[in-house]
Amino acid sequence: MNILIDAFGGDNAPLEVIKGGIQAVKELDVAVTLVGNEDQIRACAAENNLSLDGLGVLHAPAVFDIHEEPTTLLKQHADTSMAVGMRALYEGKGDAFVCAGSTGALLVGATFLVKRIPGVKRAAAAPVLPTETTPFILIDGGANNDCRPEMLVQFAIMGSAYMESVMGVAKPRVALLNVGAEDTKGRELELETYPLLQQAPVHFIGNIEARDLPKGAADVVVTDGFTGNVALKLYEGMGKFMAHQMKGSLFAGVMGKLAALLIFPKIRALTKKMDYKAVGGAVMLGVQKPVIKAHGSSDAKAFFNAIRQAKDCITGNVIKAITQHTAKPAKKQ
Repeated sequence: MNILIDAFGGDNAPLEVIKGGIQAVKELDVAVTLVGNEDQIRACAAENNLSLDGLGVLHAPAVFDIHEEPTTLLKQHADTSMAVGMRALYEGKGDAFVCAGSTGALLVGATFLVKRIPGVKRAAAAPVLPTETTPFILIDGGANNDCRPEMLVQFAIMGSAYMESVMGVAKPRVALLNVGAEDTKGRELELETYPLLQQAPVHFIGNIEARDLPKGAADVVVTDGFTGNVALKLYEGMGKFMAHQMKGSLFAGVMGKLAALLIFPKIRALTKKMDYKAVGGAVMLGVQKPVIKAHGSSDAKAFFNAIRQAKDCITGNVIKAITQHTAKPAKKQ
């Protein structure tokens, strides 16, 4: 099993990518190929006393700038580490691709270089988020701002397949993100999607409000990419806000510091649960091979877990599961 990883994607590339790749080779029983400028990769490793033994390097002379128009990846920037990595994935030189670069460009590459699964209308970004109980997958997390009802139905099917095959959730609960629990709530998109999800081959439990997301009320939360990305960023922001507030309150003064020592194990457990680095990244569902979008600020730990997530997608046969699920007929009335 060979995981390709963009060595120059993200804020901390290439050093943290290299470190994460080295850890993955040691602990995950996978092969890792770093994609990017070979001279710069080897120079960075040498400067930091890191051995590249066991890691492959696929040369790509350029880096895709996050400010570039995503569609330029296909022609003007075909020599970048992102484009070269995804072409190599399509050509069978790897089993999955991990990248912390531009989400838009990664979606373009996943769609046109790696190619969509036959029958899938749009690939979607699907981050896994923590809750009070078990994690849930949010789909779409930002890849498709404008969606049609039939696209949301496919998102539900793909999200269910991922939760079953990769996360081990039997009969995942699918909910439609909305402004109310009643089936009469929402925009035209939600109103038209609701009855389609009732007929879809998924375990649809109805609408869910954003305030119920942290409770673990659903395993798959379906929405359009615009709404999903707003929810995702608010979710991340509130997590950081609460952590900052908790730290400020508990460590204020001598008594606060003494109290904090007593509950430190619980604080550490909560911080670990809310840490995006432990999840890996957002998987691009709907394409023919696993593509993982790592967080732009990923460090070595986050890259390691993104590689682990890619491995889980391969061993869980998530592509096969999605293909089979999208071929299932609608439920009979």
